[in-house]
Amino acid sequence: MTSDDLESMSVLGDPVRRALYRFVAEQGRDVGRNEAAEATGVQRTLAAHHLDKLVDAGLLEASFRRLSGKAGPGGGRPAKVYRRVREERIVSLPPRDYRTLALVLAETVDLLGGEEKAEEAARRAGERLAAGAAGGDLVEVLRARGYEPYEEDGRVRLRNCPFHVLADSHPLLVCSMNLALCEGMLAGLGETGVVATLDPSPEECCVVFGSSKNNVD
Repeated sequence: MTSDDLESMSVLGDPVRRALYRFVAEQGRDVGRNEAAEATGVQRTLAAHHLDKLVDAGLLEASFRRLSGKAGPGGGRPAKVYRRVREERIVSLPPRDYRTLALVLAETVDLLGGEEKAEEAARRAGERLAAGAAGGDLVEVLRARGYEPYEEDGRVRLRNCPFHVLADSHPLLVCSMNLALCEGMLAGLGETGVVATLDPSPEECCVVFGSSKNNVD
C-alpha cells in the first residue's frame, strides 16, 4: 500500500462520492454528469464537484465527447464524461504483497507445465466458494467475489476480472484457471442448466455464463 492508495480510498468516505463512484463503475462506459446526478439523486452541480474530486483522486478518468452522437454542426458541445480507471488501488493495513507472490506462483506453474493440476485446484476452490455462500445464487456469489456480473442477451457477463494483473502477464493460464473456478462454482451450487464458457470482451472478464441448451452442438 502507498500513501496515494490510502488517500484515494479516503475520498470514498463521503457517501455522495461513494454512490457516484459505484454508479459510474457499474456502467462500464462513459457517464455524463446529468446521468450520474439523476441516478444518485443529487443536483448536477454537486455531482460535477464530486465526480471531479474522484478524478483528482485517481479513481475515475474524465474525457469530453458529444453525448448526442452527432458529429459536426448541430451535434452540440462536447460534454465531460467519466469512467472508472483501469489502474488498481489496494489498501492493506499492515501492507501485504500477495500480488508478487501470485505472479511468482503463476510463473512456476508455467515452468513446471502444471496447467492441468492448476485447473483442477481452481475447480475445487470454486466448489468450496459456492458451498460456503449463503443463499446459493450464482449472481450473488459472483458479485461477492468481485466479478461485477450483469445480464446481456440472456447471458451473465462479468464486467470485472478479479485477476486482471495476473491475466495480463499469464493470460492462457489465468483464463483457463478462472474458467475452471467458475465451473467449480456452478458445480458447488448445483447449477445444471448453466455453463461457463470463454468469450473474451475488451476490459471485461473472459468468462461468460449461459444456458446449457445454447451450447449443444
